[in-house]
Amino acid sequence: MSSSSIAALDAADPLASYRDRFQLPEGVIYLDGNSLGALPRQTADRVQAVMQHEWGTGLIRSWNSADWIGAPQRVGGKIARLVGARPHEIVVADSTSVNLSKLIMAVLTARPDRTVVLSEPGNFPTDLYMVESALATLGGARQLQLAPRDTLAEQITDNTALVLLTHVHYKTADVYDMAAITAAAHAKGALVLWDLSHSVGAVPLALNDCGADLAVGCGYKFLNGGPGAPAFLFVAERHHATLVSPLGGWMGHARPFAFVDHYEPATGISRFLCGTPPILAVAALESGVDLHLEVDMQVVLQKSRALAQLFMDQVAVRCAPYGVSLVGPPPGAPRGSHVSFRHAEGYAIMQALIARGVIGDFRAPDIMRFGLTPLYLRFTDVVQAVDVLEDVLRTESWRAPEYQVRQAVT
Repeated sequence: MSSSSIAALDAADPLASYRDRFQLPEGVIYLDGNSLGALPRQTADRVQAVMQHEWGTGLIRSWNSADWIGAPQRVGGKIARLVGARPHEIVVADSTSVNLSKLIMAVLTARPDRTVVLSEPGNFPTDLYMVESALATLGGARQLQLAPRDTLAEQITDNTALVLLTHVHYKTADVYDMAAITAAAHAKGALVLWDLSHSVGAVPLALNDCGADLAVGCGYKFLNGGPGAPAFLFVAERHHATLVSPLGGWMGHARPFAFVDHYEPATGISRFLCGTPPILAVAALESGVDLHLEVDMQVVLQKSRALAQLFMDQVAVRCAPYGVSLVGPPPGAPRGSHVSFRHAEGYAIMQALIARGVIGDFRAPDIMRFGLTPLYLRFTDVVQAVDVLEDVLRTESWRAPEYQVRQAVT
């Protein structure tokens, strides 16, 4: 495409004004919002207000006067609007890993007659690790079974307690048909737990319409909640009475300020709370969620697909001769909001890109991953990023010794 055509795409972009709502460094093309979202400008003011006024002036009174105590449910209710759930079905709490553990163990404890947790090889590691930890803790004959996605639905049996899947695959951006998998699981009496970490804020979701049972998601990717932002969990209302968190913390108690010795789980989604909510972190997350609630997710999806198509087309023409190949859905197929490419020297190439201000990330063994965040990414940015990628490949600047050293975070 010509430079004038690219400029025309940016000029016609209905989301263009949102770019100025983020703090983006000069000289940087940020293609890693799928790992850590950029900082919304309004977040600094929001967190400052919580520190200076609610904490600084209100002190402990703010648990009531500023409704700190209701923050997990309040922000959860806002996230519910992004994922197609009822407000009382989502709560903000803990990390994605902890929430996975809580829901996995809750299901297995409630269904002792079923012994299999079904997932896929190559699922996000923490999802599989949490299953292994739960199985080791509960003991017995329970087991984790892995099946390729093209045959996974066929592997659901009457002995399957839980199907655990990531809706948008973290490496490839492949998307599961949530309604179809959920229906297949329900036909065998199994429940499904969806990891929405690369979905929420990136693609439209309709948990209730799909009949979803359970879900988790993180707050620091497309929701722009900040590094280590709290996660959230969803439990469909029909399961509130039968599933109980294995972590009986005081915030999940029916009467937390009665200070009784025996644990009584709260009714509804609040029973999946555990410890005291991190108010500053929840405030930052709420700011990012509020920003997302201003936009139509269908518009976000349309721009995401257009950005991905442009990126894939440009790389196919300009970078494929250097050994770069697309990973994941082909052009035109459903996908999440990132694009991945394979190259034998992917790590070093990504380090060379980062050194030149094009920030993506690397996933072992050979995946270069580029997040396409529609709220602040321009079509011009995509073309300029491919300009740099082509130059890095053509000049083989990635061979520099400093790009060969593996850092702790890739």
